[in-house]
Amino acid sequence: MEAKKTPRADLQSRRVLFIEIGLLIALLVVVGAFSWSQREKKVAAMTDVTAVVEQEVVINTEQPERPPEIKPQQNQVISDFLEVVTDDTVIDSTIDFSDFSEDITVEPPTVVEEVVDDMPLMNVEEMPQFQGGDIMKFRDWVHGQIVYPRMAVENNIQGKVTIKFVIERDGSLSNIEVLASPDKSLEQEAVRVLKTSPKWTPGRHNGRAARVFYILPVDFVLRN
Repeated sequence: MEAKKTPRADLQSRRVLFIEIGLLIALLVVVGAFSWSQREKKVAAMTDVTAVVEQEVVINTEQPERPPEIKPQQNQVISDFLEVVTDDTVIDSTIDFSDFSEDITVEPPTVVEEVVDDMPLMNVEEMPQFQGGDIMKFRDWVHGQIVYPRMAVENNIQGKVTIKFVIERDGSLSNIEVLASPDKSLEQEAVRVLKTSPKWTPGRHNGRAARVFYILPVDFVLRN
């Protein structure tokens, strides 16, 4: 015997299908609602962005100032200052000397003395002379006047003393300076002899007496 199905049994079997369809419809409604709200926000945003901003444009109608005009200056001609006199005009050149004082004194012109160079020279036109000879004769004279210091003899000290000196315009010696010496006692003796030197015949340069300097070596040698 075949079993019969009631209509209620058929509906009960399709219950799950109906529930799934309902959930799908509800889901579509929710998604559509969210999509509609997002669209309204985008349209509103675009409306705000595309607003037209009006800007006032100012046109400058002022004219730039022109620099002041410089007028060329006309040079005055010399004839504007000079009064032209013809050949027929008589010029009065009479001077009345009575207006001048009789006590006018004329001062003589100031004579500027020529400054002579005081720097001693090494070479001049006419070299100084010592007793009719040159510097070699003076060196021999110095060696003849030297007294060997006792202390230098006892200590066997010998050598060369180099001395610089100046022969003045009057023939005397000055500015005696020791340039090199092996011992103090030797240089003192050499300076002592130069200070006792007789006067020289002074040198001359450009027609005038001139100061001349010499450098003289004085030898101190012990002889056995």
